[in-house]
Amino acid sequence: MPLAVGTDAPAFTAKDTNGNTVSLSDFAGKTVVLYFYPKDDTPGCTKQACSFRDAQSEYQGKDVVVLGVSADDEAAHQAFTAKYNLNFPLLADTDKALIKAFDVDGGGYAKRVTYIIDPNGKIIHVDASVNTSTHAKDVLTTLGL
Repeated sequence: MPLAVGTDAPAFTAKDTNGNTVSLSDFAGKTVVLYFYPKDDTPGCTKQACSFRDAQSEYQGKDVVVLGVSADDEAAHQAFTAKYNLNFPLLADTDKALIKAFDVDGGGYAKRVTYIIDPNGKIIHVDASVNTSTHAKDVLTTLGL
């Protein structure tokens, strides 16, 4: 079961697509859309990532950060990002620490679950029934943007 709404989001630190260290605390004061997905460059995961890519301008200037997370390594994330011109960071969770902390372990991969975390670090929305084609727009609607 994913973590419940109202729960404090687990603190985390991970490497992003470019090898930069990223922590949840880096985004204090912003809304974080933390979406977990099974694997880079697979049909559903590509649709989902591209939906966020295509809607990125609607997120900008609204203190909303989008972060994708899978168990893939930085090299896989770099190839996926380059192939589809992704314009937001992907976090490499090769040790599955985030996957376990957010309770989305699908047995070696991340289940497709999205958490929306408020500027104070509380989980305000959980989506475990993601429509990969419209996900970015669905999140915007949830946020009232």
